[in-house]
Amino acid sequence: MQNWIFDIRSRSFVLLVFSFLILSMLVYFQITESFDQSVISFVANNDDNPTLDITMQIITESGDALWMLGFGILMLLIKKTRRIGITLMILIVLSTLLTGYIKCGVDRDRPDFEYVGTPFPVEISHDTFALFCEGGYNASYPSGHAARAIIFGIVLGFALSERFPRGCYLLLLYPLLVSISRVYVLQHFPMDVIGGTVLGIMLAGVMAKRTKLYKIFEKSKT
Repeated sequence: MQNWIFDIRSRSFVLLVFSFLILSMLVYFQITESFDQSVISFVANNDDNPTLDITMQIITESGDALWMLGFGILMLLIKKTRRIGITLMILIVLSTLLTGYIKCGVDRDRPDFEYVGTPFPVEISHDTFALFCEGGYNASYPSGHAARAIIFGIVLGFALSERFPRGCYLLLLYPLLVSISRVYVLQHFPMDVIGGTVLGIMLAGVMAKRTKLYKIFEKSKT
């Protein structure tokens, strides 16, 4: 996963920014509305599997900012993983704030369906929101959970890439599952999680470069 970390002047960053802008415009002008509504309608009419309901709710809650910050703090306290912890904490805060303010600008309503699946002890978390922001205070696009989940997958995958060059890619299953869970619990449309994922890749690649995450490999060799 070495090529997942890149500079702000790189081609990868430019392409990701361009892709995110295109996705945002598609959502803002409601070009993907028919697709999103058809998918969310199908999900709303087929969420009657108790085991899957509980599984999806557990997965979606794992993407909450507080849980992820707690994990980042834990990494920060351990000397060998301190740089990973710093990178994660910066990215969690940055992505949470940024997705909140983008939500405000796009101001897209969440799916108009009530989740009636198997009850869960904890209320399903809605997502990030923007302080001092009029309009989309708790809007839908992009998904903060999806952005944070892909950040976790990339940062931790990169950290394990030298020891497990192929196995590290399995960590990308986590953001995929979080994105699916957000649609399953009717908190987001498909385009919301796609946009959040692209934004998360962009932030993770640049910030990991800025925090010099690659130095964890230099320490392991000394």
